[in-house]
Amino acid sequence: MAKKNLSDLLRVQAQLRGPGGCPWDRKQTHKTLVKHLKEESQEVAQAIRKGDMENLKEELGDVLHQIIFHAQIAREKGLFTMADVVDGLCRKIIRRHPHVFGKSKVKSVKDVLIQWDEIKRREKLTKARRAARGKR
Repeated sequence: MAKKNLSDLLRVQAQLRGPGGCPWDRKQTHKTLVKHLKEESQEVAQAIRKGDMENLKEELGDVLHQIIFHAQIAREKGLFTMADVVDGLCRKIIRRHPHVFGKSKVKSVKDVLIQWDEIKRREKLTKARRAARGKR
């Protein structure tokens, strides 16, 4: 059997939430899933602390399932898609690593962290300005 991929996972989750899908999955909301996301994240941390890579692989899958679940709910509401989540994450990673994807130079981990904090601060300021303009 061929390995499944992200597209397969998205289809599986859509089927779980769709007509004839799982009653439990169909009933879930962003709010009802918060406790599950927290639990799965804690299980990832526990696997890391134990150095249990087989369990880590499984638990990372469970966290990914939570992300896919939330993205599916948002897609159903017309808010955003998993593609939007991935696009936003890629853009953020590239933006926050100008020493890799741009012309910025860093000499140490400390320099990276200082640069990261400054970029994040500017992003928050830009978001706040946009929000303020939108309220006018």
